[in-house]
Amino acid sequence: MTQTPVLITTTGPDKPGVSSVLFAVLTRHDVDVLDVEQVVIRGQLVLGVLAGVYRDPEGLQESVEQAMATVGMEVEVRIGDAIGADPFALGRRDSSHVLVVLGRPVTARAFSEVARRLASVGANIDSIRSVADYPVTGLELYVSVREDSEIADAELRSELADAASKAGIDVAVERAGITRRAKRLVVFDVDSTLVQGEVIEMLGAHAGVEEQVREITEAAMRGELNFTESLERRVALLAGLPASVMDEVAAQLELTPGARTTVRTLKRMGFRCGVVSGGFSQIIEHLVADLGLDFAAANELEVVDGKLTGRVTGEVVDRAGKATALRRFAGEYGVPLGACVAVGDGANDIDMLAAAGMGVAFNAKPALKEVADTAISHPYLDAVLFVLGVTRAEVEAADAADGLDLVRQ
Repeated sequence: MTQTPVLITTTGPDKPGVSSVLFAVLTRHDVDVLDVEQVVIRGQLVLGVLAGVYRDPEGLQESVEQAMATVGMEVEVRIGDAIGADPFALGRRDSSHVLVVLGRPVTARAFSEVARRLASVGANIDSIRSVADYPVTGLELYVSVREDSEIADAELRSELADAASKAGIDVAVERAGITRRAKRLVVFDVDSTLVQGEVIEMLGAHAGVEEQVREITEAAMRGELNFTESLERRVALLAGLPASVMDEVAAQLELTPGARTTVRTLKRMGFRCGVVSGGFSQIIEHLVADLGLDFAAANELEVVDGKLTGRVTGEVVDRAGKATALRRFAGEYGVPLGACVAVGDGANDIDMLAAAGMGVAFNAKPALKEVADTAISHPYLDAVLFVLGVTRAEVEAADAADGLDLVRQ
């Protein structure tokens, strides 16, 4: 028997019983439910149902309109050709990409720019949901490109990167599908990523050479200096400092806003979380213990007779070493590199981010942004959660279930 498509859209104040009333009518008319979408925005419900009707679609329309009136809801019913082209395909669209738009705020002008760029490459927005309302606004968009190919993917990413730059927002782009939900290991850089500031500059302040250290650090982060050479030059300036200074600096570390929330949430979800740093293990071990991290790799400052010698011992964790460490930890935990996430801010993080399935440039230098899969330009590390599809409401619900204070950390 031939079906007639009927699209029912119900709007009004969200309240118990609306869906029950609507589906009771659909049941009496013996229809097939082909697709259902529902969203609630600030207490206002939008509920859409695509139904396949075998007989008397006009009778169904009348019954639906009467039933919705009894619960104070408005309803629009479209039958057959009035729905648009290929109505039976409406519920079977497979999105090719997922976008997460982050802003503080996301203005109408900014979102319009994103929508315009999507249209320019023939991409359709299939669905939108909110993932966060603070500390940034986060919107998750499922989109589908006209022709799913490497060329179309590159064009989409290029357009959205340009749109983000011009609109002053962040736009993360990932392939849709199971791979997006398969991430299992996250590695963070430490300085200016997991913690605020640069540890070696804090050590330099104790030695009275902070400015010299900072100049070398900035040149290295811009990619102007070989990291190993820059590390050796900076560490040499620390010669003679008492080793106890490292404990003092460790106690002064300030986490990036949202860092504790991010690690706590990821570990709840079964992620392995750790750090790979060009910094120093004697300081980072305090951070590992505080956050309950699973692994860490960093450089070792040489200490003789209770004082720093101005040298590092062992193999240097430099740009290449960071990627090597990521591969080692992924192997130890049996996690494919495609299921790994790396977060960093400087040129020495380039190889590590390139090796991971998703590389996130966090308030990063231009050299890193150019190779990262996505960039976050807001100083809140929990924005990484939103990029991974975790919502602010889910974070708060989990914290509340554990009896934790909901103040962000």
